[in-house]
Amino acid sequence: MNRASLILDGDCGLCNRLAIFLSPRLREPRGISFLTNDSKEGRNIIQKLPINQQNADTVYLVINDVSYFRSAAAIRCLLYMRWNYRILYPFCWLIPLPIRDLVYIIISKNRHKIFLKPEICIIPSLNED
Repeated sequence: MNRASLILDGDCGLCNRLAIFLSPRLREPRGISFLTNDSKEGRNIIQKLPINQQNADTVYLVINDVSYFRSAAAIRCLLYMRWNYRILYPFCWLIPLPIRDLVYIIISKNRHKIFLKPEICIIPSLNED
């Protein structure tokens, strides 16, 4: 599996927690490159996405120029994790996309209320050795 770029909101507490959760559980330590949506590299990748995805204010997972966003990106991350998380992938993928995205949108609209903005964005440091 090629290295993927996971683009998250650096000002979002939930996104920071997601990155902190994923990083030590990856099958290959450098399997995912963690980027923020306001970093130069993150913005460059987002600008190459289809127009309908560019302003989605969501999580993006880009693998070899194939992009996933919202719930599809979150679920696809399971494929980069250790086997005990990877086995969840087919079950999560079976949930119809409209239902998955509805749940995702509800959570994302309330994420700043539930998860406080981090004092320091941890996401870029997860790419360091």
